[in-house]
Amino acid sequence: MNRTINFAKRNILEMSRDVLSYIFCIAFPIVMLVIMSVVNASIPKEAGMTLFRIDNLSGGIAIFGLTFVMLFTAIGVAKDRNGSFLIRMFASPMKSGDFTIGYILPMLAVALVQAVIAFSASMVIAGVTDSKLSLAGLLISIAVLLPAALMFTAIGMIVGTLFNDKAAPGICSIFISLGSFVGGIWFDVDGVGGVMKKISVCTPFYYATKAVRASIDMDFSKDSFVIPIIVVIVSAVLLTALSGTIFRRKMRADLT
Repeated sequence: MNRTINFAKRNILEMSRDVLSYIFCIAFPIVMLVIMSVVNASIPKEAGMTLFRIDNLSGGIAIFGLTFVMLFTAIGVAKDRNGSFLIRMFASPMKSGDFTIGYILPMLAVALVQAVIAFSASMVIAGVTDSKLSLAGLLISIAVLLPAALMFTAIGMIVGTLFNDKAAPGICSIFISLGSFVGGIWFDVDGVGGVMKKISVCTPFYYATKAVRASIDMDFSKDSFVIPIIVVIVSAVLLTALSGTIFRRKMRADLT
């Protein structure tokens, strides 16, 4: 366990030295939150648009921020694999599970910090715009974000294990775009309906956004929260198991 913790500490230190991690994981989601709030303020009330209202926007931005956690997970794993660091570490008593947990734990910590900062900014915006935003709902949604964070981190591990540090960012950008659109971050998937909704409901990103928004609204009904959070948890567990399996096989291949 000590080896895993030390490895996790090393990974969080490596990420903390990268200025881009602060920009994309912390600053960029906040900037998008402010910009979309300004856009919402410019939309006439008669239009009836609610997606960019802060109670809806805060949950979407929280999920959007996790896509960058995925990106930096992929970059970190890919860089370690392509360098000599992991080759040396493979000779240590550490097992593949230790590596997997050592990569995941720092990213979950980053996701928590990211959520706290984003929701704090949301509370400030709600106060400035005289909007209603439940503090209890935001606190609950932080816990709800954890399985979503695990899911995105696992995807990042899979990409970082399968691709090098030059290809991994490009592959992750596809997932960032996919998660944003089919997750319903920037538009109302349920309102659009049709083929778009049929595609969205086949992905865990849609359910992650829906579960977080429902928790912020303190709506814990079956369709709004229970089913979505179950889908996210199951997806997170399966993807984490898959990432560990893929990493273990790559680890063995690298040693031969």
